[in-house]
Amino acid sequence: MKRIIMLGCFSLTTIASIAQQKEEVKDSFHLLSPVEVRAVRAGENAPFTKTNISKKDIGKSNLGQDIPFLLNQTPSVVINSDAGNGIGYTGIRIRGTDATRINVTLNGIPYNDAESQGTFFVDLPDFSSSTGSIQIQRGVGTSSNGAGAFGGSINFSTNEVNKDAYVEFNNSFGSFNTWKNTVKAGTGLINGFTTDIRLSRIKSDGFIDRATSDLSSFHFTSAYIAKKSSVRVNVFSGKEKTYQAWYGISETDLNAGNRTVNYAGTERSGDPYDNETDNYTQKHYQLFFNHLIGGRLSFNTALFLTKGKGYYEQYKDDEEYLKYGMPNPLSAGIPIVSSDMVRQLWLDNDFYGNIFSLQYKSNKTQATLGGGFTQYEGLHYGKIVWAQKGLTAIKNWYDLDAVKTDFNIYLKEQTQFAPNWNWFCDLQYRHIKYNAEGFRDNPTLAVNNQFNFFNPKIGINFNKNGWKEYLSFSIANKEPNRDDFEAGTALQPKPERLYDVEAGISRSKNSYSWSATFYYMNYKDQLVLTGKVNDVGAYTRSNIPKSYRVGIELEGSIKLNPWINAAANIALSRNKVENFTEYIDDYDNGGQKTISYTSATIAFSPAVVSGATINFLPFKNTEFSLLSKYVSKQYLDNTENKSRALNSFFVQDIRTIYTLKKKWLKEASIIAQVNNIFSRKYEPNGYTYSYFAGGETITENYYFPMAGINFMMGINIRL
Repeated sequence: MKRIIMLGCFSLTTIASIAQQKEEVKDSFHLLSPVEVRAVRAGENAPFTKTNISKKDIGKSNLGQDIPFLLNQTPSVVINSDAGNGIGYTGIRIRGTDATRINVTLNGIPYNDAESQGTFFVDLPDFSSSTGSIQIQRGVGTSSNGAGAFGGSINFSTNEVNKDAYVEFNNSFGSFNTWKNTVKAGTGLINGFTTDIRLSRIKSDGFIDRATSDLSSFHFTSAYIAKKSSVRVNVFSGKEKTYQAWYGISETDLNAGNRTVNYAGTERSGDPYDNETDNYTQKHYQLFFNHLIGGRLSFNTALFLTKGKGYYEQYKDDEEYLKYGMPNPLSAGIPIVSSDMVRQLWLDNDFYGNIFSLQYKSNKTQATLGGGFTQYEGLHYGKIVWAQKGLTAIKNWYDLDAVKTDFNIYLKEQTQFAPNWNWFCDLQYRHIKYNAEGFRDNPTLAVNNQFNFFNPKIGINFNKNGWKEYLSFSIANKEPNRDDFEAGTALQPKPERLYDVEAGISRSKNSYSWSATFYYMNYKDQLVLTGKVNDVGAYTRSNIPKSYRVGIELEGSIKLNPWINAAANIALSRNKVENFTEYIDDYDNGGQKTISYTSATIAFSPAVVSGATINFLPFKNTEFSLLSKYVSKQYLDNTENKSRALNSFFVQDIRTIYTLKKKWLKEASIIAQVNNIFSRKYEPNGYTYSYFAGGETITENYYFPMAGINFMMGINIRL
């Protein structure tokens, strides 16, 4: 399944006392983070590698593209888009690790799909318009709720309070008939009550043929804030319909210049099937309660429910009736064995639970006791909705249930043990139970697994006169994904383990800042694709005993004068899998051939990733920016084979922002952005497979091209 479905979610939140809120305001939201967010974020002196993104910075690039594209300039991040223009299905990697290893929370509540552990932001269109701040942690980071962080964590906060009433209209238009329309309104803080609402719509034809997106969403939040307690309710939803573009294009078409070809729907003879689409609706309900206990304790708890239901539809050519459990129809007494069909693959999910934290703060010590319990109930089923030669039965050809429970509890403490010195300790226990009644291609394989993980983190921090240094060591464990368990009874995967060392130094002054971070991430039993097939002939991931990532991340910013400033980052890394065995299908003799490698680069792990932004402010209320991104060569698999690689790319965008403020107009801004100004032809994502036939190894590569030069323009008005 390409994506996840989540449809409803509850949550509980408090902010702080009204007096504190009135004193501390920044970027239109309160500087004092909500308690539920502070529980999972790394604090200023925590010894972990992190990047904080403010509401103002989010707004500069929020013209309709998906969330990964708003994070593109952060260190070690590589992004991609199925449709080629950043709308619809998008992907993000941090330090070479994919979304299944990146922990994502929304106001402290886990968002990763419980089974695939992936994150699909297409389910939350324009969520960035309701986001007050984002924190990205690279590496293991601090304890959080939900999926284990094996490359990073991304935490979104929408619970900041707007103290003044407002109405806001955001409208964008751009290449590929792309439109974004957003309206937001809020009451401000009135006698302790506050309410905000947002409605959004995004449409695009996409760069790739037929890769259309039709997205809509809403976000509602309301809170009551008393002197020591607060209650908040969030209800938000996303609905998406995207034409499938997840097959990529072949190397042959790429070399021929056919960069927009789409193979989805082409199993139908003649014109492609017009409804080869992905359809999902996702709603979240969140209810938060926060309470200050005396002057040093604060308590937070949150209940949530996420419900999702949807399907993707496919046209299948010449399928056998018996494959779908249907009797063969008769024509003049002769059985008809096969027919063209249209099928739908459905998910119907409930995900619910509770998170909590008790926080203590004194002059020299901060401590948090927290945790959560979640349960996922997923229904997987398939329908045949049309057959050219007639439907002989209307039923689900597979109908499989899965249940996953997740419990974790953690204790974090940070203490100043000497002037300018802090030590940090974080101990987490996590218990997972996963039951699956079977799989679409292997319905008789039942899974009943339990995992118990202990994830400790320790570190030390020094902070004085603008200098900061830190050192930390963390251990993280992660359970396999749903597809990994389909490997077969004899090939059940083992959990993965990561040992992460992070060391950093930074210097901050009024006119400049710089930082350097060294990391060493040592994996045990990392799950990677090897070409090995499972019991039903599908490619499955296998545990690799040893693999590692080692690198350095450099960041810097400088204000040269009042009208020009710049920021840049570069990540240099070495990413290796040791003693790796590749499996290749042998079509000549049957079975699979094997090739051994002693050390090879991990797939999708570029040795160099860098970003840079130069901002010019030549006139009052006017800003021009040049944004640059470089990503070195990436390999499509773990063999370091040069014929299975993505070429390096260097892409530049330009952006202009003009802001106007009047007495009757709080703010109006015009944003114009031209992406890929030199129209570079590049592909940040792809896949490969090889086979042995005719006495030689044949490799098939597929790529996901990005659009050439394109633009987006937005007009934002805040009353």
